[in-house]
Amino acid sequence: MKQFILETPRLQLYEMDMSDIRPLSSMLQDENVMYAYNGAFSEAETQMWLDKQMRRYNEYGFGLWAVCLKANGEMIGQCGITMQDYRTAQVPEIGYLFAHKYWHEGYATEAAMACREYGFGKLNFNTLYAIIRDNNIASQKVALRLGMQPIDTIVKHYRGVDMPHIVFCVDKCNV
Repeated sequence: MKQFILETPRLQLYEMDMSDIRPLSSMLQDENVMYAYNGAFSEAETQMWLDKQMRRYNEYGFGLWAVCLKANGEMIGQCGITMQDYRTAQVPEIGYLFAHKYWHEGYATEAAMACREYGFGKLNFNTLYAIIRDNNIASQKVALRLGMQPIDTIVKHYRGVDMPHIVFCVDKCNV
């Protein structure tokens, strides 16, 4: 039985485990979904991704959670809060990634808003970030809907490529 962390009108978010590898694989191994990561993941990379989330749950008590539809229980994406390197610090970042067929339905915004409230209310963060690749316009729009504003640009080196990113931020007192 899954332990739900968050609930929205249409969605439930829970900690992923090994039983989620199939729907996770279908997302992470889809070129359309993974364009901002410079291509689809292999099976090994997908397993490493899931293992990393489970380590985050143990280490921090949070991470990227599975997002499923209340209507049928189908896992349609991931959303949550992770600690990310930014300049010389670790900052709490709201991240989201959804199966291609569920894009443009408002699910990312709905889940990310719930995570924003969780981050401020339950985890007591004063500031939350989103660090988004410069070519990922859809994710940038979600960040803006969360009340985030661009504050910086950085370059991340990932999978052998230098990738420009825009750093978005929202403060608890500005929501």
